Amino acid sequence: MAPSGPFTALTVVLCTLFFLLGRWQWHRGEVRQAIWDRFTAGAEQVLPLGARAVDEVPLFQRISVVGRYDPDHQFLLDNRIDQGRPGYEVLTPLQRPNGRTVLIDRGWLPFTGFHDRLPSVVLSDREPVTVTGRAADLPTAGLASGRAPPAAQAPWPKLTSFPTMSQLSSVLGAPLEPRIVLLDRTEPNGYARDWHPPGIEPVRNWSYALQWWCFAVVALVLWIRFSLRRAVPS
Repeated sequence: MAPSGPFTALTVVLCTLFFLLGRWQWHRGEVRQAIWDRFTAGAEQVLPLGARAVDEVPLFQRISVVGRYDPDHQFLLDNRIDQGRPGYEVLTPLQRPNGRTVLIDRGWLPFTGFHDRLPSVVLSDREPVTVTGRAADLPTAGLASGRAPPAAQAPWPKLTSFPTMSQLSSVLGAPLEPRIVLLDRTEPNGYARDWHPPGIEPVRNWSYALQWWCFAVVALVLWIRFSLRRAVPS
């Protein structure tokens, strides 16, 4: 006797669902791999930025940019994790000769244990500098509840969590370039800097895809075993 209609329909639905979820994860892995490849390619040479805006070069491109740090108006990006430890990333404005201002991510500092006791990010260098780093986007939060723009009345440095560039520009009182620069590990005036592309490694997406496809195979095997049982006369 053949398997019941509802059981067969359920098996078809589950196999289709598991296959589509696996294909979705595989595609996400391919997209992430393209991002990681771009990150690797961007390290091959340093491109002098000159008078161009940071968003006029490819994402993750290593660039050199000239300007003066503004140590009096810095931001601390909250909820930044390094090797499982909570902390902050330090964003310092760099005022360029062409009048533009770009935020330099000077690296990661550990959480002090109290939000009212922020780490010291004093920077005494106010002379013109040439810094090298990668063009990057601001970190983004997966959930809106994780976002907290900097408070206008709070003292500097201002604490913020996954802000938009327009929010930072508004508090700073000056327009900011749409991308930031991740300061190279060899550059002075920085903290812990272990830069990598945003998100998880592509191999994790591919492993999730294989898991979903395995679920589809298991559902099909169970349907076949149930079919054989019902086919054997009692």
